[in-house]
Amino acid sequence: MRVGDTLPPSRLDRSGYRLAVDERFDGPELDTARWLPHYLPQWSTPDRSAARYTLGTDGTRGLTLRIDHDQPAWSREYDGELRVSNLQTGVRSGPAGSGSGQHPFREGLVVRTPQPEQRLWLPHYGLIEISLVPCLHPRALTALWLIGFESTPEQSGELCVVELFGRDIRADGAGRVGVGVHPFGDPGLRDDFVQVETAVDLRRERTYAVEWMPGAARFFLDDELIAETGQSPAYPLQLMLNLYELPDGNPRDPAEYPLEARVTGVRYSQPVA
Repeated sequence: MRVGDTLPPSRLDRSGYRLAVDERFDGPELDTARWLPHYLPQWSTPDRSAARYTLGTDGTRGLTLRIDHDQPAWSREYDGELRVSNLQTGVRSGPAGSGSGQHPFREGLVVRTPQPEQRLWLPHYGLIEISLVPCLHPRALTALWLIGFESTPEQSGELCVVELFGRDIRADGAGRVGVGVHPFGDPGLRDDFVQVETAVDLRRERTYAVEWMPGAARFFLDDELIAETGQSPAYPLQLMLNLYELPDGNPRDPAEYPLEARVTGVRYSQPVA
């Protein structure tokens, strides 16, 4: 991964792309032809995998992902006290009791709620952008990942468009932005992930983007290049847009909730042939 001072100054050039999806979350209801409001539901149960969110109300634009004090842990069986509100654009699994399902993040996972195959929105190369305001709570993680649909187990690589940990954003707004590639079960990829230090005020709405090309990916913050890598997944990927509450052993004070992250837009532009 090349990052920071090793990169020549470069701004995002959209001239080679055509806008195909401009998701502003401005309807009265979530577009369920594009988004599934559950997090890896095959490894959990519907009451625990369901996202908590609101769409533009009271003058607030876009989508607000929310974690409430009374929200149950996503899967105590497999992931302890982790809580998640997530929207994803595809899902599949094998039958109940099998080990077949997307993103098997640890050994010994068993399907608890079988999922029929849904290929809602799976881009393959292009420009993916997200405009968001992250949650600043120290236990929060706001992220957009692109993961393989896993039609075969090897098609499981990930492009991390943005990861923002509340604990990594300082009082003046400066902090670290996570971007990169994780191979998971893809033997053609290597782990190549970095947290980029930036003086930009990350508390404000910013736009994060990945230019996903065959054999390469370039990562941008407000149209400025911050990192690039000479590899990328070579198959369609689904979006995973999420707000996590990561357990840290401290009590969950009701006065600190809800935890919220706001997303004002997600855009996908296809390469111009």
